[in-house]
Amino acid sequence: MIKSLVAIFLAAILTENYVLNKFLGICPFLGVSKKLNTATGMSVAVTFVMVIATAVTWPIYTYVLIPNSLEYLQTIVFILIIAALVQLIEIALRKFMPPLYNALGIYLPLITTNCAVLGVTMLVIEKGAADPTFGYLQSLVNAFGSGIGFLVAMVLFAGVRERLETNDIPEFLKGLPITLIAASLVAVSFLGFQGLVDGLLG
Repeated sequence: MIKSLVAIFLAAILTENYVLNKFLGICPFLGVSKKLNTATGMSVAVTFVMVIATAVTWPIYTYVLIPNSLEYLQTIVFILIIAALVQLIEIALRKFMPPLYNALGIYLPLITTNCAVLGVTMLVIEKGAADPTFGYLQSLVNAFGSGIGFLVAMVLFAGVRERLETNDIPEFLKGLPITLIAASLVAVSFLGFQGLVDGLLG
């Protein structure tokens, strides 16, 4: 049991990283990763939303939507729940952490439409349908691992972008081109962890 949870956690961080493997949440990944402090703040907020959203949406889908044959409302219900959670975080940051609230700017309310958050809540439902042993606890571990994976990707890429600013880059690669090239190289590097996770699952 513990081994399988560890495997789910590591897979969510490394081999099934929502940003670097599934390419979800690219907007904040490229927009907020210029500075380490904003990248970390955004990642912590996204992780919190992922875990709480999964904790709320999973039982609602399992015990409310499915018994009443309302599965087709899944996306709408999940987005409404995520939007409410983001509003709570926004209020809390505005009151207790104004500098971080101002630094995140428009990207904070954009967590509502962050496809990585919605992707986590929907994909754990799909995994549960495909594997009956993938239950509520596994879903929460997967959501937390996905949030940590988002944090790892954001922090790593923030470090890369800070280094890029001090390097001599050809004029035609400056800006978005070198950013996308760097992002692709970071994503490729995560493929090396596949054997580790496969070993745990095996």
